Amino acid sequence: QRGASQQVELPPFAEFWQANQLIEMPENPDSERFIRFADFCRDPQAHPLKTASGKIEIFSQRIADYAYPDCPGHPMWLEPDEWQGNAEPEQLQVLSAHPAHRLHSQLNYSSLRELYAVANREPVTIHSDDAQARGITEGDMVRVWNSRGQILAGAVISEGIKPGVICIHEGAWPDLDLTADGICKNGAVNVLTKDLPSSRLGNGCAGNTALAWLEKYNGPELTLTAFEPPASS
Repeated sequence: QRGASQQVELPPFAEFWQANQLIEMPENPDSERFIRFADFCRDPQAHPLKTASGKIEIFSQRIADYAYPDCPGHPMWLEPDEWQGNAEPEQLQVLSAHPAHRLHSQLNYSSLRELYAVANREPVTIHSDDAQARGITEGDMVRVWNSRGQILAGAVISEGIKPGVICIHEGAWPDLDLTADGICKNGAVNVLTKDLPSSRLGNGCAGNTALAWLEKYNGPELTLTAFEPPASS
């Protein structure tokens, strides 16, 4: 029914599954001209938003009435649980952005790794000043750690990131080595982040709220096993 509403003919599922072929869907020209809340912009009275006032709200009385200390009724800056303002010496802010070559963890095993993996690990982007201070060069394997865990990653030196900040894309498959203090050999950044919701209201991911140390890895060689099938398979 959804396909028919978009003028897309879809075969019965069993037929689609058996054929194992892609179904091409024509572009919707209206998508190129899509404007969020266009109806509301044209006529706010006839097409109110789903807010208490029916308008775009900078302040929400409903949210304010919840009296959540970590989510007031209007946008404002709140001190993060971990950030550069309370970092220990030589700690860096860890960002965990979305990867460009996979969907979260999907396709981490695929040949797309050849486009981004460094030292056969998840890359970590480091400002040149931070790399130089730690004796790290492009392509080095590095260790990133904090009180929650540690990972191996491959160094990418860049002027496009702020000094004092590193970026490790989320979604790498965990590969913990139980003989090396549980270090993640593949570079899963979730090892470093806190299990902390964004707020009592949102309960979203707070993956960029983390601090960690960084150094060139000089430990024993650890074989990557993240993509080996389980013994029970």
